[in-house]
Amino acid sequence: MLKPHQRVALYMEGYIHSEYVKMGLGVIRYLQNPIVGIIDSNHAGRNINQEYTIDRDIPIYKKLDQVIDHGAEVLILGIAPSGGKIPDTWHSVIKEALNSGLSIINGLHDCLGPSFSNLIQNPTQWIWDVRVPQFTPKIASGRAAKLTNKRLLMIGTDMACGKMTAGLEIYRWAQNNQIDTAFVATGQIGITLMGSGIPLDALKVDHACGAVEQMVVNHSERSLVVVEGQGSLLHPGSAATLPLMRGTCPTHMILCHRADKTTLRNPESIKIPDLRYFIALNETLASVAGTYGNPKVVGIALNTVKLPDKEAKKYIINLESELKIPVTDVLRFGVDKIVKDFL
Repeated sequence: MLKPHQRVALYMEGYIHSEYVKMGLGVIRYLQNPIVGIIDSNHAGRNINQEYTIDRDIPIYKKLDQVIDHGAEVLILGIAPSGGKIPDTWHSVIKEALNSGLSIINGLHDCLGPSFSNLIQNPTQWIWDVRVPQFTPKIASGRAAKLTNKRLLMIGTDMACGKMTAGLEIYRWAQNNQIDTAFVATGQIGITLMGSGIPLDALKVDHACGAVEQMVVNHSERSLVVVEGQGSLLHPGSAATLPLMRGTCPTHMILCHRADKTTLRNPESIKIPDLRYFIALNETLASVAGTYGNPKVVGIALNTVKLPDKEAKKYIINLESELKIPVTDVLRFGVDKIVKDFL
């Protein structure tokens, strides 16, 4: 839907510094389209580079009409809350945007199309409900295990621990190093950035493995396929990791982990186990006694956002010494360390 030249704005009213901000930050960091502004009345008059360490100049405005005055053509709903519900308070802005001729990208579970399409004003305008599956896959058959390329899957100790960010940073690194690479998006942010992918949490369980397999096999000619991770084997509310493993039949994995967390974010009653055992669990499940190859966790993408720089570096050194595999924070220190030995 989204064309590379179209100017976009992000609606993030009340959420710029919330735990649900990853949709907005993902778009800000990685979307190539020009972003004319962000709407959040609480931070109006400032710039996103004053709120986050992001090398991008995007002003923050109070109202929708201000970003329209600056040429916005597409409004992106910039949050990813638990349950994927659109806040009721946002409905008036969605209506205003459509009545003003803007197209809308919605990455939430609540679909806008059925209720708001009647407000579209012209033939070039559209609503993209990103989490609506784009195809019905066949049942998976393990085809990816027969491919000869490298398939790198992001896995995690929790939800929202940096799997998408790590995957996109590795994808960008590979492109910059002239490696023939594809990125398989499995969530709303990645699909928005790539223009295609699998809304994994919107697919029926029986279809999930097949959808991943189909996307991976579609990129069989690429020397590297980076697959965006979802959820965690540890999380009681997540069933996403296993279909990603079966559909991808990965050759390598990157473990993503929040350095400041010893428990899940929610529920906090569940402790994160010793990472050595957690790595072994993921490798065993991905392999199934050699049936699907011998995939290994080749590095850890550590999210150190809550730690000072000196403490983050010390944490990385200690974890490398303990686990004997390379560790980095991909945003602070780059991805070279965790990819150079196998790419």
